[in-house]
Amino acid sequence: MWPEAAQQSLQLMMARVNSVLLGKSDVVSRVFSALLAGGHVLLEDVPGVGKTLLVRAIARVMGGEFRRIQFTSDMQPADVIGGMVWDGKRGELIWREGPLMANVVLADEINRTPPRTQSALLEAMEEKSVTADGVTRKLPQPFMLLATQNPLRDAGTYPLPEAQLDRFIMRLSVGYPSPADEISMLEAKTAQRLVPESLRPVIIPEEWLRMQRDAQSVHVHPALMAYAVHIVGQTRSAKELLLGASPRATLDWIRAAQATAYIAGRRFVVPDDLKETAESVLAHRFILHDEAVIGGKSTQAVLGAILAASPVPIPASDGGRRR
Repeated sequence: MWPEAAQQSLQLMMARVNSVLLGKSDVVSRVFSALLAGGHVLLEDVPGVGKTLLVRAIARVMGGEFRRIQFTSDMQPADVIGGMVWDGKRGELIWREGPLMANVVLADEINRTPPRTQSALLEAMEEKSVTADGVTRKLPQPFMLLATQNPLRDAGTYPLPEAQLDRFIMRLSVGYPSPADEISMLEAKTAQRLVPESLRPVIIPEEWLRMQRDAQSVHVHPALMAYAVHIVGQTRSAKELLLGASPRATLDWIRAAQATAYIAGRRFVVPDDLKETAESVLAHRFILHDEAVIGGKSTQAVLGAILAASPVPIPASDGGRRR
């Protein structure tokens, strides 16, 4: 088992988030898996289901600095990453940092800004740095981007570039609450109890970095690695897909499975860790052929068929790493 203090902190963080986003423990667990894996999360859903509430709650329990970027159609790249501005008192240009310079960043309604501004996030998401006026500056560590977007059928939205979608380790949907949870939400809201600002930090950023390192040290049996490579390879040759999963997707899938095992308190990945994370990690990276779209296919259905045709291997041994 992992250090008891780390596991207790992790469970307390998730419990506090679940106390303000009712009935969505599975989604909360997936988001924490993604962040433990060192990735970024795209929350795609209709307005009003709690996407922003979820991110604000996570930021509160994480500690560190939190900033929110409300993306609009007139936003420029410098509004995101920062730039040089004239300081009248000093009589010189000085660097003004953008809202990306934080530990937890909420990119709210990211698909309401044009692709040129969306592309300003590419370097930050992959290399944890920003470059402006020829100077590269490192982002704070840890750096986690959680973006929300409304479905593309909404007016005034732009599709995210493929390169940016590939940098999100998971795409998740919050979904509508059950009737019982919605009643509980109404009762709590009228009593003003579901407020993320009421949550207190559980850890400091340095502790989260240590948890990330521990999660990425979880043992993965070679047979499970080979299975992941096989599945990703099948997506690249599937007749329904114009674009399959990238090598980055394979690595993200393994890391997400490691983080899922870590949350469960295990030092090794089991087949279910891969199965549970496959759709969230892989499906948003695919592009369907026009014929598949006309035929009513979805990326989730294509992935489901590939997974069904390739049973997960059951490793005969964990290599002596179970401890």
